[in-house]
Amino acid sequence: MTFTEQFLAEATEILKQIDVSAVERVAAKLAECRARGGRLFILGVGGSAANASHAVNDFRKICGFEAYAPTDNVSELTARTNDEGWAGVFDSWLRVSRLREQDALLVFSVGGGNLENNVSPNLVAAVRYAKTVGATVTGIVGRDGGYTAQAADACVIVPTVNTKHVTPHAEAFQAVIWHLLVTHPSLKQSETKWESVK
Repeated sequence: MTFTEQFLAEATEILKQIDVSAVERVAAKLAECRARGGRLFILGVGGSAANASHAVNDFRKICGFEAYAPTDNVSELTARTNDEGWAGVFDSWLRVSRLREQDALLVFSVGGGNLENNVSPNLVAAVRYAKTVGATVTGIVGRDGGYTAQAADACVIVPTVNTKHVTPHAEAFQAVIWHLLVTHPSLKQSETKWESVK
């Protein structure tokens, strides 16, 4: 088997194992957020930050959310990192944005945050802050889901089928699942361009 065949076989196995009910729960929580006039804040670091930026576009344009990704403003992100430290960049951003109980987080992460191993402490702090104000927490994460999966109201864990490929599969399937969500009948409001071209 070539590497390409192996990688694609792993992706096929992940598709078979994804918890469909977890995806439906995330869709329902996001629909409830929009219905009550809440905003959607999408958080991620590294490749997941790039996914967050793309997803903000989709949730705004296709689903009619007021949506934001803190990582889209590199000046503020780096100023907060420099002045206050990496661990607090998201929760301080959410405080200035006056995160409230009507709002929701959507966390994209490979590991979901883990304070014990000092991995993505900024995601842990953001989720903790969101819970204190009563905001909804959702996520699409890999591995065991870390803190995000423990604390979330609804969370999809991308199954690990090969421990050597956790990161690429987790970040790839964030995209698969968020595209599923913005296409979901309970969330989609606008037709996408190529589907509307005859």
